[in-house]
Amino acid sequence: MALELREMIRHTETDLLFNHSTRVYFFGALTGKRRRLRFDHELLYVGAMFHDIGLTERYQASANRFEVDSANAARDFLRSHGIPERDVEAVWDAVSLHTTPGIPEHKQAEVALLTSGVEMDVMGLAYEQFTEAQRNAVLAAYPRGDSFKNDIIGAFYNGMKHRPNSTFGTVNDDVLAYRDPHFQRVAFCKLILQSPWSG
Repeated sequence: MALELREMIRHTETDLLFNHSTRVYFFGALTGKRRRLRFDHELLYVGAMFHDIGLTERYQASANRFEVDSANAARDFLRSHGIPERDVEAVWDAVSLHTTPGIPEHKQAEVALLTSGVEMDVMGLAYEQFTEAQRNAVLAAYPRGDSFKNDIIGAFYNGMKHRPNSTFGTVNDDVLAYRDPHFQRVAFCKLILQSPWSG
């Protein structure tokens, strides 16, 4: 299953997203080992490889949050392999919640570790908790390139710019605000104050 998935993602995502997704798996798995967590490596791998597929060209017409498109794709893949529904649900949660801070770390290990892997690769959170040898080994196999920081922001933007309303309530609206000077964030308090309720 993992080999089939690797080939599928390799031919669906750009090198940028494929390498990022693979590094997310390794950083998540290394975090799990360091924390002595019990987790399913295969489920973590599926979540990591699918977590950004919703940013790809295949989903350019979708109005969903890209995380939901990604989670649905992971769910369909796992179901096609007869994986038990509780495991499918864990991967769906891991993928759909990876841009929602403050929740994943309170869920099952695969959910928490996927977010940890994303946070390490994108923002360098817990960078110092990995040895230099670990970081170098992951980067040697799946390089970041010289401009990963700007390139990943560009990939996020390109995958969400056609569905700006889907970013409300997530870290993703910051990407649109950073790249598009005309982007208007949805203000939660304004929605409350302008609701049809009296008082």
